[in-house]
Amino acid sequence: MAPFHSSLPDHPAAAGQWRSLYTPAERARRDATVWTLVQGILAPLQFLICLVSVALVLRYLLTGEGYQTAVLSVVAKTLALYAIMITGSIWEKVVFGRWLFAPAFFWEDAVSMGVIALHTAYLVMLVAGIGTPGEQFAVALAGYGAYVVNAAQFVLKLRAARLQGRLQPVAPAGQVPA
Repeated sequence: MAPFHSSLPDHPAAAGQWRSLYTPAERARRDATVWTLVQGILAPLQFLICLVSVALVLRYLLTGEGYQTAVLSVVAKTLALYAIMITGSIWEKVVFGRWLFAPAFFWEDAVSMGVIALHTAYLVMLVAGIGTPGEQFAVALAGYGAYVVNAAQFVLKLRAARLQGRLQPVAPAGQVPA
């Protein structure tokens, strides 16, 4: 399969050289499914949980206080991640016909796998008693760093899709743009 390029062209003359993020049918499925709303709620909620957790983990690492609260925050962040990944794969199946790694979101899904691996590694370390609390939290913070990169990927992709939607011609009622 040819590589997927979803970024908008740098120059208007190149407008015919980029591929839409969604086909008209995919866009219609995206707009019609409840999973789009679920993702729209879970994404900012997960980000908020992440911000709170970072503060709690750093507080523990800097002061030695609040260990249990920091642990609970990382577990909550991980559960939120699992929830958004499960519902995101359902969304991807509805919109693109694939559970994961649809060409439009291949790299976002690939990085998500690394994010999940780091979060899961933290849980394994915590439950198995592997490493010191500082080492465990270092893995959690690495997962958070990867999560921020992944979130930026999605934000940029969704921004491109929004801009692309503005550039697509609007067809008269009952007709699909060519």
